[in-house]
Amino acid sequence: MPLASRFLRPSAVAFSGVGPRLLTRRVQQNLRPSLFQTFSTRARLLQSTEATVQTEAPKPKSFLGRALGIVAIAFFFTTTGFLMAAVPAFKAADGFINPPTDEETLLLYTPEDDVAREVDEFIKNHPVSVELRSSPEFSESRPHLKIPESYRSHNLTGGTLSGTDKVVVPPYIWAEAGGKSLVSISYLGAALCGHPGIIHGGMLATLLDEGLARCCFGALPNKIAMTANLNINYKAPAKAGQFVVLRAKTTKVEGRKAWVEGHIETLVAPGETPLILAEASGLFIEPRQASTMARVYPVQ
Repeated sequence: MPLASRFLRPSAVAFSGVGPRLLTRRVQQNLRPSLFQTFSTRARLLQSTEATVQTEAPKPKSFLGRALGIVAIAFFFTTTGFLMAAVPAFKAADGFINPPTDEETLLLYTPEDDVAREVDEFIKNHPVSVELRSSPEFSESRPHLKIPESYRSHNLTGGTLSGTDKVVVPPYIWAEAGGKSLVSISYLGAALCGHPGIIHGGMLATLLDEGLARCCFGALPNKIAMTANLNINYKAPAKAGQFVVLRAKTTKVEGRKAWVEGHIETLVAPGETPLILAEASGLFIEPRQASTMARVYPVQ
């Protein structure tokens, strides 16, 4: 037999006495888990079962307990929501019931920007303002600042028409005692135009309507009146970006009725002649329910 064939032929000695069945049994015995491994596995399963039993959720609360919990949560969130909604209303109501005084309104305004600050300082220090401020017959105020801040957005002259490029700062007003006369100084911006560069005539009408009415408040029993009639004659175009002066005088009072005349003119330096932009006359009547209105809505 060649030498190579001996090495390539399987040796009978290597498998002598070991049949296929015996070899299979030995392999299966080697693959079976030992007794220790079986015991360890069962111990772990037992521990896992005990842990599961111990961590089971506790028994649910009674129906009464759950109901009380739900009621408490609902009460908390309802109360919180009510308070959050009511606080602004309380502030607005307090502003109507306890409005600031005339003197306090002079300290309430804070300019929004440099332009507003410059406009405010110009009006405050103008010779016309200085002269009126020194007169004991006149009281100075900024009545639009008596309107609660949360309500100003619903007010035409105190909110809608106020701000940048409009009525830039709240007007300064000087009212003579007894509702005899009134002077107001304002600045009108470019956002109030009808034609380019020209203030809308309706804006001047609004200033006259409010200014003449406010003039006669002090002459009426409950210090408030509504416009019954207003006649306006426009004299000259009002240019945007200029200071204007409203002057009004109460000419007649009969019970709940007051007649007032006035005009709007340009604000000029001492010695110069102002240009009259519009003239007006009107009849203002105090409503029968004015005593209630005066308590709810401060006008002076």
